[in-house]
Amino acid sequence: MTMLATLGNQLTARLGTRPTRRVVAPEVRRRRRVQLTWALLVLNVMTFFPGAPHLLPIPGSVGKLIAQGALVGALMMVLSVNRPVRVRRSVYIVLLMTLAVEALLASIRAEFLLGALFRAGRLCGFALVLWLLTPWWTRRDLLLVRTHLLVLWAIVGSVIVGLIVAPGLAMTDDRLGGTLWPIPPTQVGHYSAVAIGLTIVLWMSGLLRRNVALASVLCCVPVLLLTHTRTALAATLVGVTIAGLSLFTARSRVRKAFLIGLTVFTFGALTLSSVVTTWLARGQDTEELGALTGRKAVWDAILAQPRSTFETLFGFGLSNKSFNGLPIDSNWLGTYYDVGLVGCALTILLLAFVLTAAWFRPQGPHRALALFLVAYCVVASFTESGLSEASPYLLELTLAASLVYSTSTREGPR
Repeated sequence: MTMLATLGNQLTARLGTRPTRRVVAPEVRRRRRVQLTWALLVLNVMTFFPGAPHLLPIPGSVGKLIAQGALVGALMMVLSVNRPVRVRRSVYIVLLMTLAVEALLASIRAEFLLGALFRAGRLCGFALVLWLLTPWWTRRDLLLVRTHLLVLWAIVGSVIVGLIVAPGLAMTDDRLGGTLWPIPPTQVGHYSAVAIGLTIVLWMSGLLRRNVALASVLCCVPVLLLTHTRTALAATLVGVTIAGLSLFTARSRVRKAFLIGLTVFTFGALTLSSVVTTWLARGQDTEELGALTGRKAVWDAILAQPRSTFETLFGFGLSNKSFNGLPIDSNWLGTYYDVGLVGCALTILLLAFVLTAAWFRPQGPHRALALFLVAYCVVASFTESGLSEASPYLLELTLAASLVYSTSTREGPR
């Protein structure tokens, strides 16, 4: 009898543990597929610039194929995990899909038809993948935010490795760029700035350990400064300040952080003002700064270009965000040129919806992170483009929208 009881207990124990393994393993696999989908979206918006200096011998056609093929991989991956297909209703997604369709219709009349249709189709596919990811918007563990931060750390890490291996190549024109994967200094500044902001807000919210946050900031801040990207720095300061104010009354560490930040800012203003001025000037004289590094001439030319009523409302179709061979470097002028006043209105509605939804959310990490991302996108939109196309800015605005999504079920699929 004792032997039978022992065997019975062993059999019961084994039967009790097997279902647990079968339940946990699929959850982990689904979570990893969601993370891989998001990483592929980031890779898709990391445009390959064959003319930029880089270490790895990647042909331009191959690099572009990798970046553009990442969107197809993301679509296949999200379909493999979202079975049967389920999506959540969202005002943000409706606006985004409307913008994508409007861009597709405008691109039919574009001068460079194939290029415009390709970019419009890419935007539609990008929006579709984001829509299929909506079931994971409501996770309490902030899966998408943490995944985005991990990917940003990987990008910044690759830039640091390139700087160590080939410092002369990485510091072309005294601005740090990516050399393992050709990343322009402005994009490197953007990735490091968003990583800094997300790290600080997560730490202020008590969701990131101090040692991890400190290591992240100590690695990303020098990278940001070496890129000499003023827009990214200003957007980070504004975004972190707004996010911190939303947590100011709830957490003592936020109040301490503001006090330390104010002290450091005052000390720096009194002792390092000349260094800061030199860094901000970036070797440019007063005339160049007044012309916004040549941007003003391009913006005036766009506004002065003759256009019909249809082109005023719907634009000329999606372009590579350049005008007469020069970069537009303004989300609003670029959107007006590509998709007209209607596209500008839809972009404003996207920002306004996320900002309003974040404002009325309860105080907490979701609200603070969303406010940081929206504030960053708004500040950067004046001298950077991307909110009306598949870009890091649109991806991060969608990340903010996922944080303010309101539903009675706070836990999404695992």
